[in-house]
Amino acid sequence: MFKAASLPQFDSYILGAGDQVELKLLDAPELSGILEILNDGSSSLALLGSVRLSGLTLNQATNYLTQLYGKQLLRPDLQLKVVRPRPIRVALVGEIERPGLYSLTTSETVSTTGSSQAVNVSGLPTLVDAIQKAGGITYNADLSKVSIQRKLPGAEGSLKEARFDLLALVRQGDQKQNPLLFDGDSIRIGRAETPDAEAIELAANNLSPKQIRVFVVGEVKTPGKLELPANTPLVQAVLAAGGPSNFRANKSNVELVRINRDGTATRQVFSVNYSQGVSRSSNPPLRDGDTVVVNRSIYGTTADAINAVGGPLTSLASIFTLIRLLGTN
Repeated sequence: MFKAASLPQFDSYILGAGDQVELKLLDAPELSGILEILNDGSSSLALLGSVRLSGLTLNQATNYLTQLYGKQLLRPDLQLKVVRPRPIRVALVGEIERPGLYSLTTSETVSTTGSSQAVNVSGLPTLVDAIQKAGGITYNADLSKVSIQRKLPGAEGSLKEARFDLLALVRQGDQKQNPLLFDGDSIRIGRAETPDAEAIELAANNLSPKQIRVFVVGEVKTPGKLELPANTPLVQAVLAAGGPSNFRANKSNVELVRINRDGTATRQVFSVNYSQGVSRSSNPPLRDGDTVVVNRSIYGTTADAINAVGGPLTSLASIFTLIRLLGTN
């Protein structure tokens, strides 16, 4: 059953397998102690035996145990407190670099995709913490369409959903858009019909890797592996490799080879305008592991052919002369 509702920060904690709970019976301290909720959702209690607590809030569990102990004790005045919460497991799907199921604790160190720097997660995990652990958002992410589905108390499996606008978080610092996560939450990052380059750039600092590793090869001055800021555009990567190699490079014929999540590879050819900003059609932002190939110009190809046959045309002027002669035939 699905039920739409808001998702306030003060949602009640729902007990589940792995929680350790302290039970205090004020008039029967000998029955007090630490309870651990087992995989089947039950816990063993003095006088009561096995009692199912999973799926209940602390208030619900307190009232339930009070009723049960009321059959055994005259004044079952008791208190429940979570002393060690279970790890929070959440699912992330949609426009996320590494979709899947993730476990978050109150203290851990995570690294986003392509980043050599670790991200310290301390305290109760939030929406941003989960996105960081899953490698950050993709270029196609719509930051205004982020939704969380959360379980409601009880055994019926009811859910509620709320939407969040991460643009308001990165632009205005609205912390309400970065809620605390609960065990079992499902997070979906929507896809933008037309990606907003400005929004992606704003989000890169918090929602994407700090650095990516790309390879720039071919007719550039210093080919090889580069570490660049996240979402570096294609043109900037070529310039970071020293720029095109004078006349040898075909500056308007640059290839981008990308390995996809399913193991396949895609190859795109861009007519690069070195004075243009970020553009999916001619200057796309790069991802971790991308390879940029700057192809040779006709002059570079001809020069290599001349060197291969060992002909006397070795100067730049001779190469241009040969090109003109070939063009007249």
